[in-house]
Amino acid sequence: VNGLMTLGFAGARQHTNLCNESLMLEKLPACGKSFEEMMKKVDSKKWCNLTEFIMYYDNFTQCTEREANNASCFWPNPLAEGFITGIHKQFFSNCTSEKVHWEDPPDEILITLILIPVTLTCAMITLVVWCSKRSDIL
Repeated sequence: VNGLMTLGFAGARQHTNLCNESLMLEKLPACGKSFEEMMKKVDSKKWCNLTEFIMYYDNFTQCTEREANNASCFWPNPLAEGFITGIHKQFFSNCTSEKVHWEDPPDEILITLILIPVTLTCAMITLVVWCSKRSDIL
């Protein structure tokens, strides 16, 4: 009963704010323009290095969140994500992750890395068997 009354009173006082998507879409480009101006300070060759522009990107993210909230929209939402994706395509489309080419270590290191655990395992098994046969010591 208490929960229903609380829900009823809260519903009576609370007016629902609907997301004003058109206002949000009108305001988000200002965030993109600001980010674009800040990114002009960074050499385009360094656009794939996040440490070079992390503060600018943080400001951009906060701006998009603020504008979505001002329009009574939750953040992130599909429209804001679409806008952010467009900014990513504009600035970071050439930032593909490089495939790491793995290769085996030299044979000497590889043999050592294999033999050490095998030797330790055999030594532990021998120690356990030896101790179990010498129950008079324990």
